[in-house]
Amino acid sequence: MKDTSHELLKELIRLDIKREDIETAKEVMSACPDAVDTLENPLITLDEKRNIIKKIFPQSLERFITSAAKSGNVAELTDIFSEYEDVLLEKQGSIKAVVRYVTPLTESQQADLRKFIMEKFVRDDVDIEYRHDPDIIGGFILNAGDVEYDRSYRTSLRSMRETLQNKAVEVVESKGDIKSGDIISVLKTEVKDFEVRSGATETGFIIRLGDGIARVHGMSGVMYGELVEFETGVRGIVQNLEEKSVGVVLLGDDHGLTEGSSVVRTGKRAGIGVSDELLGRVVDALGSPIDGLGQIRTEDYFPIEREAPGVIERKPVSVPLQTGILAIDSMFPIGRGQRELIIGDRQTGKTSIAVDTMINQKGQDVICVYVAIGQKSSTVAQVVNTLKKYGAMDYSVVVSASASEPAPFQYIAPYSGTAIAEYFMSKGKDVLIIYDDLSKHAVAYRAMSLLLHRPPGREAYPGDVFYLHSRLLERSSRLDDEHGGGSLTALPIIETLAGDISAYIPTNVISITDGQIFLESELFNSGQRPAVNYGLSVSRVGGAAQTKAMKKAAGNLRIDLAQFKEMEIFTQFSSELDSATTELLNHGHLITEMLKQPLYNPLPHYEQVILLYAAQKRLFEHIKPKEMKEYKDELMNYIRSYGQDIIEEIEEKKILTDDLMERIERIISAFEE
Repeated sequence: MKDTSHELLKELIRLDIKREDIETAKEVMSACPDAVDTLENPLITLDEKRNIIKKIFPQSLERFITSAAKSGNVAELTDIFSEYEDVLLEKQGSIKAVVRYVTPLTESQQADLRKFIMEKFVRDDVDIEYRHDPDIIGGFILNAGDVEYDRSYRTSLRSMRETLQNKAVEVVESKGDIKSGDIISVLKTEVKDFEVRSGATETGFIIRLGDGIARVHGMSGVMYGELVEFETGVRGIVQNLEEKSVGVVLLGDDHGLTEGSSVVRTGKRAGIGVSDELLGRVVDALGSPIDGLGQIRTEDYFPIEREAPGVIERKPVSVPLQTGILAIDSMFPIGRGQRELIIGDRQTGKTSIAVDTMINQKGQDVICVYVAIGQKSSTVAQVVNTLKKYGAMDYSVVVSASASEPAPFQYIAPYSGTAIAEYFMSKGKDVLIIYDDLSKHAVAYRAMSLLLHRPPGREAYPGDVFYLHSRLLERSSRLDDEHGGGSLTALPIIETLAGDISAYIPTNVISITDGQIFLESELFNSGQRPAVNYGLSVSRVGGAAQTKAMKKAAGNLRIDLAQFKEMEIFTQFSSELDSATTELLNHGHLITEMLKQPLYNPLPHYEQVILLYAAQKRLFEHIKPKEMKEYKDELMNYIRSYGQDIIEEIEEKKILTDDLMERIERIISAFEE
């Protein structure tokens, strides 16, 4: 097909058709799409097509378009005509320029400008369009080819304001205070040196706009992921780099933009302003506050897309990140720097596990970042209120890109959240980040990609959807002391449909992460909270991310549960059971009841160790399953009152010695007496 188009272009050049006829033909094709469809239709005879061509197209193009209709290439003629016009411009040595002004240029100024453009771009002729633009205050802006020369007062005043602000900051930092004499001195210097600053910036213009996507012509040197600014002040991120245009996603409203609106490169990658003031705040995907608590002063700028730390910069995951959830910390431990997936159907408690983990970091010197992607605003507000209620917002940042926001905001939200997390990690802090959830993130990226005309693949997702999440989650790591010693632990959330963890996006994210916690609807509805499926859940870091006390106390808990589940299914239709089977089933029921945990009630490390050790030593066998919750609460209250030495030793040494185990057994016996 490409060869045919090339041949048709060569034929046009050979015929030397006038530019006016080409423009007429393009207008006809744009105004009469039905006629184009008819000419493409193989069921219509060539004579009928020839009659249509004769009636609506210029005479000089009749034979050419008939030839295209014969070969079935009519739909490609618009692109071929555009390429031919480019060739004509090259041949004629002409260039199109646009001048925006406030005061009309004199004839001599226009002549000088024409001469400058012809010399600059080595052209024999130039086509200049003059536009009145009072917004630039004074001076003029010249757009020629892909370059913008800005000699406007607006830009000079903006530059002057920035210089004044920077110099004022310098004076304050050097002297600790700023006096009126300093201000006057700075102002005098600036006014004396004031001139219309000129600079050439690469620019382009919109050729197609819609659904938050702009197709931009020009800016041949633009980078992927670069921020660009539209003439209305709205910013966008470059996503598609094509031969003659770039695809830009808008980070805001397209109100006021039309085809032909100018776009300017900023020269910097998309990023977010960061500082310690972000703690306790709720921000949008661009880092702007949305909690009504005032502006956030930023001290640094972190790009949202950043290369993950290399293998040499990392060290092994060995320090536990306690979730406070007994079922997880005992069987699927999470370490600082790990990526543990939380996966399950909707309404199975995925967000609750994440929020419990955030609440449990109180006093653990861990910064938390919660990224809400495609959630209802009311749901995000509920999470924020819960975090405030339990004092977790003091060390947390919430990044929200709600369901009502455009797809580009939902697309960049997890990257912005990771940039904030990396800022704290760069200061040597341990950071926990929660992506809630990446299923909606993938859907937003799919919508954006389809609007950018990227080819769809499996389930209409673009081919790079795996890379979308892998480059995000690879940034989670534990750095060695030489590189700051911070860590970034990720808890991505994925929503499944009818428990299908073998679907496209779930399998992608499972293969990227270091384990998964699978929550099951059936378990949730049966009253097991958290509804963790112990068979399908796994942590690939395992015991390396557990304290020695926890590892010893947990023992063979997972094996015991697996045997219990298997035996429970096997014996559900039996009426008579032997004593060994009855004992196994009773023990399984007690463990299952012990692992049940109410919302927002994370257990401290010592409590988990004591309960697990008691269960392992079968010290609960005389308790009825229904009484387990009340028994646990009363036992722990008793130990907190009379066993402070046991608690302190577990928390301090993180080891279960023979002496400590004996003391735990003694205090439980004393409680029962």
